[in-house]
Amino acid sequence: MPAVARTTAELARLRAALPGPVALVPTMGALHEGHRTLVRTARERAGSVVVSVFVNPTQFGPGEDLDRYPRTWDDDLAALTEEGADVVFHPPVEEVYPPGALGVTVDPGPRGSVLEGAVRPGHFTGVLTVVAKLLGLTRPDLAYFGEKDYQQLTLVRAMVRELALPPVVVGVPTVREDDGLALSSRNRWLSPGQRATAATISRALRAGAGAGPRGADAVLAAAGAVLDTAPELVPDYLALTDPDLGPAPVAGPARLLVAARAGSTRLLDNTAVLLGGPR
Repeated sequence: MPAVARTTAELARLRAALPGPVALVPTMGALHEGHRTLVRTARERAGSVVVSVFVNPTQFGPGEDLDRYPRTWDDDLAALTEEGADVVFHPPVEEVYPPGALGVTVDPGPRGSVLEGAVRPGHFTGVLTVVAKLLGLTRPDLAYFGEKDYQQLTLVRAMVRELALPPVVVGVPTVREDDGLALSSRNRWLSPGQRATAATISRALRAGAGAGPRGADAVLAAAGAVLDTAPELVPDYLALTDPDLGPAPVAGPARLLVAARAGSTRLLDNTAVLLGGPR
């Protein structure tokens, strides 16, 4: 069983004894096979693996699902034991955000205000601030994030690069169900009907990627046509960008991103696209 640290002092003591290189896998718990894959991938390259299990309140806006977010600590610890994590950091909120703090945060820059940032103002300030805290507390050589939350991964990479932080940020491909649905802790909230409908999202992404040789307009049209076959899904956005979330190129690598609601459950997904340019 991994050692469990509930305070920053305990984490510092445990971290000092870890053989390197040290990998960090930040999570909010409710672990599924996607999280397990992150830990497994980190285990392959690192001498020690630290996993944080912390539901970060600052990335939730008013009326969002902070209180509803699943908390499954016993199951999470059992999963991390099976995957060979060395240390688990599972602090209370006041240990990460101590009373009396002056409120210093990390500004995600202009690309933190598009896509998810437009729908959830302030979200990425909360994400990057807690990630910066975790990097400072664990001092990892490597940090692992899933590609399912592609905008998050991109902004974490930008923060590490532009603030000259030490770890190498490693993106791990999205883990999917047999029908293509991206694994998410929120999938457990879907009814059977919503669960079946949610698979439309990955079908739309595949259709969009398949239209890549015909150019950006064809990608968005193909993906949108598939989403339109599932009126129960309510899209927040369907967007095509370059790999760094800027404007889509005429040709070359791009990223197709979607967010949609099935009932009250909000689902994210994305895929790489290779654009061939207009004919």
